[in-house]
Amino acid sequence: MTDATAASASTGAPSDTKSKIIAALMELAAERSFDDISITQIAERAGVSLATFRDHFPSKGSILGAYSKKIDRIVLEGTGQDLDGEAPKDRLFDVLMRRLDAMAPDRAALESIMEWARREPMSAAALNGVALNSMRFMLEAAGIDSEGTVGALKLQGLVIAWTRILNVWFKDEDSGYGATMAAMDKELTRGDTLVRRAEDLDRFAKPLKGLARAMMQGRPRMPGRTRA
Repeated sequence: MTDATAASASTGAPSDTKSKIIAALMELAAERSFDDISITQIAERAGVSLATFRDHFPSKGSILGAYSKKIDRIVLEGTGQDLDGEAPKDRLFDVLMRRLDAMAPDRAALESIMEWARREPMSAAALNGVALNSMRFMLEAAGIDSEGTVGALKLQGLVIAWTRILNVWFKDEDSGYGATMAAMDKELTRGDTLVRRAEDLDRFAKPLKGLARAMMQGRPRMPGRTRA
């Protein structure tokens, strides 16, 4: 193992070859429809053989997963304690804006990929899974719990909100992202309201769930039937 490979493995950063392949796909996605891009074209753009491509990725979709992890890492490495005193919504706003900044060089490619996903329900479902994983870490970076039933609601709700925000971002020509920031504030405010309601419902339901569980556990077992 080379020093560079060892460093990559220890930090979790993508290898140089992986980075080239990811960059190649994003370049091609900015030029043409995602479903018109072949693995051979990606390998050629990255300057690697098909064998080397296969060593790193089994499909185009897996490259998108690696791209999302790369963006996650950029955001997480830039997360500090400077917003600890802020409200959860404001912390998440900052985290998501930093995510947009990290994605900005690939905006045209990402818009093309999302247009493709709208035409491919199966692929859209797979990308939803990728987005859920990323949003879990965005919530954690903002100091927001993502566990349990309410956590699952937060995650899926944030993925939906993020998709709406991206649709505005793709068309936002303002260098300050005025329209995008307004859309993000609206979506996070709406999400915050829904989460508060869900948390209230969950607190109300917990005693009832505990009572039902206790009743079921204390219920006498019915004797088994015997054949005549």
